[in-house]
Amino acid sequence: MILLIDAGNTRIKWRLLADASAPAALDEGALGHDGIDALGQLRTRHPGPLRVVGSNVAGTDVADRITAALAVNAVEWLCPTQHACGVRNLYDIPGQLGADRWAALIGAHHTHAQACLVVTAGTATTADLLSADGDFLGGLILPGVDLMQASLARGTAQLPLAEGRFVPQPRCTVDAIRSGCLHAQAGAIERMFRQIATERGALCLLGGGAADSFAGLLDIPLRRIDNLVLCGLAVIAGLHSPNA
Repeated sequence: MILLIDAGNTRIKWRLLADASAPAALDEGALGHDGIDALGQLRTRHPGPLRVVGSNVAGTDVADRITAALAVNAVEWLCPTQHACGVRNLYDIPGQLGADRWAALIGAHHTHAQACLVVTAGTATTADLLSADGDFLGGLILPGVDLMQASLARGTAQLPLAEGRFVPQPRCTVDAIRSGCLHAQAGAIERMFRQIATERGALCLLGGGAADSFAGLLDIPLRRIDNLVLCGLAVIAGLHSPNA
């Protein structure tokens, strides 16, 4: 069995496969950092040899806790490289690209054969350009919707951290904050998409926990798709030996 793990800044997402060539999940789920110990229950529900392949942007402490909870000798944590699984990393220093973005780009390339903008909306929002040939051309990182709202509350004396709603012409402060943050997300994504908009079959692949909050504002070809990081890890696990 192969366990795929996406350790993000807020949540740990996971998917258990019989092997890398079997796309149907035996089990899958998500949990917060305070629930990492619950990963150990997977070994009870699914006993047997286990290979673990993961992406981690949450730090070494989280990585160590995951390894301990699963009671495995090691987790194969993804390290971005210049080239893998048909995707070429054009970052100035390829190893500085986030492992989650690298895995998502690989997942996107094996999901959509044409140019695409790979967007993941979570604690942060990333928007990465991928050519039809598999070249990662570059991308954006910006605060996610909730982080934008929280920063306004922290950095100003009179703007509250409160639940607002999106309206085209906000007429109260909480709606103005919510609408502004959602417009910022949608505007950044649409501006990035312009760079590939004229290419045949160009598409925005949109995922992440906050994606639904602004997906309806996007005026670009769009496909909602979650867990591209796990999809990419499955591709990587199928092409690399446990000792790679």
